[in-house]
Amino acid sequence: MTEEATPAAPETKPQLKAKVATLRELMSPPVGVFHAEMTVGATVEQLREMTRSAFITYCYVTDAEGKLEGLVVMRDMLLAKNEATLGELMLRKPFALREDMPLADALKAALSKHFPVYPVCDAEGHLKGLIRGDTLFAEQAIEISAQAGSMVGVEKEERLATPIQRSLKLRHPWLQINLLTAFLAAAVVGCFEDTLSKVVILAVFLPVMAGQSGNTGCQALAVALRGMTLGDVKAGQERRLILKEGTLGFFNGLFVGITAGLGMVVYAMMQNQESPWLMGFIVMIAMIASCVISGLSGALIPLTLKRLGADPATASSIFLTTATDIASMGVFLSLATWLLL
Repeated sequence: MTEEATPAAPETKPQLKAKVATLRELMSPPVGVFHAEMTVGATVEQLREMTRSAFITYCYVTDAEGKLEGLVVMRDMLLAKNEATLGELMLRKPFALREDMPLADALKAALSKHFPVYPVCDAEGHLKGLIRGDTLFAEQAIEISAQAGSMVGVEKEERLATPIQRSLKLRHPWLQINLLTAFLAAAVVGCFEDTLSKVVILAVFLPVMAGQSGNTGCQALAVALRGMTLGDVKAGQERRLILKEGTLGFFNGLFVGITAGLGMVVYAMMQNQESPWLMGFIVMIAMIASCVISGLSGALIPLTLKRLGADPATASSIFLTTATDIASMGVFLSLATWLLL
């Protein structure tokens, strides 16, 4: 075998890192590399030695400059004659990833391929390394699993063994931000103190409004983050996502609002309140408006964070909670003040 055909290192799984920018950080050195003129018999003899120290899935065919020309599947070699050359058996122009490709782009490109191993080349087509499919998707699983923490201010760098001082430094600023946003929601309720003192029954339905609108927003946020992670939300499709979540918010708010409105009518009658049907109507309209706003917020918040260059999952739930609380309570109490007083 020539110098180019000698594997640089075994095809082993590299250790996963906390952050991966490009495939260059994940790939392992190429192994099982041969030239097109080599026969099947000679290749098999060399593979016997290579497989003692490396797990080889495919044979890769390169030219004299190290550019990837083709790929040979082991099954084809098994059925071929010893005198056949790799050039006759190889699959020309095989699918390959770029070494400077971001992890997210690589996942999108490989999503429909399902190959056990992917060759990694540079811009000129030189074979630079290999990356196993399980390594590629395992790294993305780490990123996705970190999103649940980052949504509430727990950074990806924090682990069980992280010192308490560092954990406090990573988490506490987000809790301060959450406190400030909670004050905003409380201020909205404070603006309608007179309304609540005159129509105390409204206070019973404030948690209902906040809970339903919050759930609507969380559903929209989950779909938006999943779509951005998997590449479903491409450039120019943001309007489609926003329109869909706004429409879903309207219909969800309508159906839930009818049920909640009837609940308000029954409860108001039990409390001998005046205008129970008007109160039920206020609950229904407020539920529709707050669910629409919550659905739009769930889609717009991650898109806005991405546009600003931030992680779309970072503290999204904190901002979403503020938006849904202000929308639900503000609309509900505004309508009550306008129509009941």
